[in-house]
Amino acid sequence: MTEDKRSNLEPKPQAPARATSENWDDEQEQETIVPLTRAQAERLFGPDVGRASRVTPFRVVGAQVLLSLVATLAWWFLSASPQDAAVSAWLGGMIGWIPGALFALRLRMSGDRLSIGSLVMGEAVKVVTTIALLVAVAFGYPGIHWVAFLVTFVLTLKAYWLAMVLK
Repeated sequence: MTEDKRSNLEPKPQAPARATSENWDDEQEQETIVPLTRAQAERLFGPDVGRASRVTPFRVVGAQVLLSLVATLAWWFLSASPQDAAVSAWLGGMIGWIPGALFALRLRMSGDRLSIGSLVMGEAVKVVTTIALLVAVAFGYPGIHWVAFLVTFVLTLKAYWLAMVLK
């Protein structure tokens, strides 16, 4: 190849980009955060802004258990093979609320010593427990109806959202 052809194929070197005043700089752009006054918070979020939430972890678990029971009964009455579908639905619901109950119990036992680390550990326990229970049911219960199992499992997990909406 000649030098002219090679120069057309290769990119030409460019100078490195230099920092300008328009780039983000953490030291230069620190904003002062002003907290809302009580009157501003009430105007934005309503008069109940200062009231403690009635949604507790144990209430959420209770709602999950109740939802599991309702779904189990629904699968019992609406399925072609009611016993297997109801057992599958109950197992799916249990896998949804047992890890949540363990987490709520951990929160209750930690009391005033609650920290970010304990919350992360509690979530890790929930994930490991959920996976272990899913594997145990998949290999330990041969007559599982996967649709009833998974639908009830997902409904039970969505009880968190229901509890937050109905607070």
